[in-house]
Amino acid sequence: MVEASEDVWLAGMDGCPGGWIAAFVRPSGEDGALAMFARFADFLSAAQRPAVIAIDMPIGLPERVGHGGRAPENAVRPLLGARQSSVFSVPSRAAIYERNYADTCRVALATSEPPRRVSKQLFNIARKIREVDEILRADAALAARVYEVHPELAFWRLNHERMLDEPKKVKSRVYEPGLTLRRTLLQNAGLPGALIAAAPPKGAAADDLIDALACAAIARRLYAGSARPFPIHPPRDAFGLPMAIWA
Repeated sequence: MVEASEDVWLAGMDGCPGGWIAAFVRPSGEDGALAMFARFADFLSAAQRPAVIAIDMPIGLPERVGHGGRAPENAVRPLLGARQSSVFSVPSRAAIYERNYADTCRVALATSEPPRRVSKQLFNIARKIREVDEILRADAALAARVYEVHPELAFWRLNHERMLDEPKKVKSRVYEPGLTLRRTLLQNAGLPGALIAAAPPKGAAADDLIDALACAAIARRLYAGSARPFPIHPPRDAFGLPMAIWA
């Protein structure tokens, strides 16, 4: 039985310098809340207990990878045009579990064809990937309600399946026209206005908040049954976790 929507919370999550930012929303309407969590495990104790968790973090790690990373990365890049550089190539699970950059690259080279190192950007979020992976591998019931989302693919979906003309950042600095465009798309999608206009919590930046809200928009689609995975038939990793980006 589907729970009454007024009793249901959904969550969009993004990793950020302070840990994790979560945007809690109902399946529809203006009710919402923001919160920061130091660890993914801390989020799981949140009072809202969301029925769907849409998270901007890779889920499902391969033993070996081919050109461009996993199937999800290769499926979504062609849709994003100039924004496709935001889709990092995810290496093997063995590479993700190495603790320094040199060893991560060494293992990544040995477990990819053609051999490929790991980008510094991907390495910088490897600790968060491990946080999620360890918990989902240990809890099948939780894994069934946690979905991988990518904010730029989410905005592609909210923009009538067209890539966005404006970036979020230029030369690693927040680019306000890009954030304004994304806020407008979130408003048009019916996300709570108070959350869109809110200042980001301490430990998160404005673009982290925007990304968490984009994930929350896809959480609504997932709950409604209107989201779809990329690729359409997701492969599974050695632990049964599906490898797909949802939008």
